[in-house]
Amino acid sequence: MKHQAGVPEPSVMPLDDRAEWHRELNLSNFVNAYYQFRDVESLGAGRRLLTIGVGQGLDTQVFRWRGYEVVTFDIDETFSPDVVGSVHDLSMFKNGEFDVAIASHVIEHVAVPYLDRALAEIARVARHALIYLPVAGRPVHLRFTPHITPLDVKLVFDVFNYFDRPDGVNPKYGQGGHFWEIGRPGWSLRAVRKRLSAHFDVVNEYRNYDWVGSYNFVLRGKR
Repeated sequence: MKHQAGVPEPSVMPLDDRAEWHRELNLSNFVNAYYQFRDVESLGAGRRLLTIGVGQGLDTQVFRWRGYEVVTFDIDETFSPDVVGSVHDLSMFKNGEFDVAIASHVIEHVAVPYLDRALAEIARVARHALIYLPVAGRPVHLRFTPHITPLDVKLVFDVFNYFDRPDGVNPKYGQGGHFWEIGRPGWSLRAVRKRLSAHFDVVNEYRNYDWVGSYNFVLRGKR
């Protein structure tokens, strides 16, 4: 894939000790793994999965435990993926090779000029996709669950710092950081949905109220 002049190439995470990060486990990892499993099961699409972005690997272990065939893919060999590469170039995989591709909090690390190519590649290699994305700002989350009825009332609103620009190459984020997030100027939920809809039909979308920093899309490729 030809590099675009003046655009940061997809790169590894800007962490001093990625191996240490890889070993961390937080509640969000377990929540995220559960929702991935739930969404894949809801599709009933098949058993062959491509996980883009290894992370802590909990989701991979859950899927393999439940009998799925999982191929892991990451740009950073530190995480020992099955295949090393960038999501904007999945040329090592055949058309429709996977039933579902999962990219959870991954594609916001891709600079915008490479983004549509990355989405097109995901839609090419998999019939369905889960794309989970970060929501910018600090969420204020109110939830009322009395546990004596099925009632579960949820309210989330986000407080944004419009002076904060995650351009992926500034000192705060480093190259390989977030280039965009839902809620940033130009990245409204509607705009993100429109970009995804160029390559996918939206089967389901939802704010994850158990991890409110995540907005999740369940998609079917248009190929």
